[in-house]
Amino acid sequence: MPPLAASIFFHAIGATAAACCYVPQKKVQGWSWQSYWLTQAAFCWLLLPIIGAFLTVPDFWQVVQTAPRSAMLHSFLLGAAYGIGGTAFGVAIRYVGFSITYAAAIGVSTVMGTAYAIAKGGTSLADAGANIHAFLAKTGAQWVVIGIAIGVVGVIFCGLAGRWKERDQLPAGTTAPAGNNLLIGLGLCLLAGVLSAVYGISLTEGAPIAKVAEAHAVGRTVLGIDAATFCSNAIYPFSNSGAFLTTAIYCLFLHRKHKTIGEIVALPEGKEKASLPVNWAMAILTGCLWYGQFFFYGFGHFYIMKVAGFEQTCWAIHMILLILLGTLIGVVFKEWKNCRPRTYGLLTLALALLICGKLLLDYGNYLGTQAHH
Repeated sequence: MPPLAASIFFHAIGATAAACCYVPQKKVQGWSWQSYWLTQAAFCWLLLPIIGAFLTVPDFWQVVQTAPRSAMLHSFLLGAAYGIGGTAFGVAIRYVGFSITYAAAIGVSTVMGTAYAIAKGGTSLADAGANIHAFLAKTGAQWVVIGIAIGVVGVIFCGLAGRWKERDQLPAGTTAPAGNNLLIGLGLCLLAGVLSAVYGISLTEGAPIAKVAEAHAVGRTVLGIDAATFCSNAIYPFSNSGAFLTTAIYCLFLHRKHKTIGEIVALPEGKEKASLPVNWAMAILTGCLWYGQFFFYGFGHFYIMKVAGFEQTCWAIHMILLILLGTLIGVVFKEWKNCRPRTYGLLTLALALLICGKLLLDYGNYLGTQAHH
C-alpha cells in the first residue's frame, strides 16, 4: 500500500475507534458516572499507553532515559490540561446536549490544534511566521486549508442538525435549556474544545520523544513491521498519564462526595439487572477503543511524514473523520429517527461537507507529496 494511502487508512481506523469508544457506556448499569469514567480512564490513559510503549517501542526504557526532559514535562502537563477539558465536556452536555457540545468542542479543537502544529512547524513558535509561510508556500496547501475550512463548517452544521434532532425528539411538555444555561453550556464547550486541542498540542510537543524512539528502531521490526512505525507510542505514557492524573482527582472527589467508590467492586443493593463483570468489560472496552484511536493515529502520522505530506494536518484529519464516522454510527443506531425533514436535510448537508472537506485534505496532501518527489 502506498504510504499516503496507508496514512489515510490508519487515520480512518483510529477515527472509527474514537467514534465507537463511548458506545459501550450504553450497557453500563448500576454505576455512577465517576465509576465508569475512572475505570475506563485507568486503561486508556495509564495502563495501555505504558504497556503499549514497552511492547512496541524498542528499548523504551532507554528512550525514556535519553529523550529531552522538557518534551516529557510539556507533554505531561498539556495532557493534564486535556483531562480537565474532558470534565468540562461532560458538564457541558448537561446544559446544551451532546450534539452541540460535541460539534463545538471538535470545531474549536480542529482549528486550534492544527493552527498550533502549523505555527510550530519543525522548530518552535518563535519561528511561527516563517513556519506558516513555508506551509502555505507548499504545493497543495490551498486545498488543505480549504478542506479544513469546509470540514469545520460541516462540523458546525452537524452540531446544529444534532440540536434540531434533540428538539424534535423532546418528550411532550419538555422545554429546551434556558438562555442562561445555554450561555454556560457554550462557555464550557469552548473550554472543552480548547483543552481538547491541547491534547493534539501535547503530541506535537512530545515529537522529540518519538524522534529518539525512531533512532532506536532503525533496522528493527516489531511483529514483522518496521519498528519506527510505532515511535509515536513513546509519547503516550506522558501525554495520557497527565490526563489520567487530573481525571482521577476529579473522579475520586466525586466518589468521596457521593460515597460511591465501593460500587466499583460491589454493586449497590437493588441493582439486580446490573452486572459488575459487564460494567468492567464495557469500561475496559471503552479504554481499549480510546487508546486504539491514537495507536493508529501514530501510524497515520508516521506514513504521512514518510512521504513529506502535510503532517500538521493529522489532527484536523482525525477530528473531521471522528465526527463524520460518529454521526454515521448514530444513524446506524437509529438515533436520528422521528426527526423533521429539515433536520434530515441539514444532516445530509453536514455529512456532504465533512466528506468534501476530508477529500480535499487528502487531495492537498497528494499534491504535496507529488511535488516533493
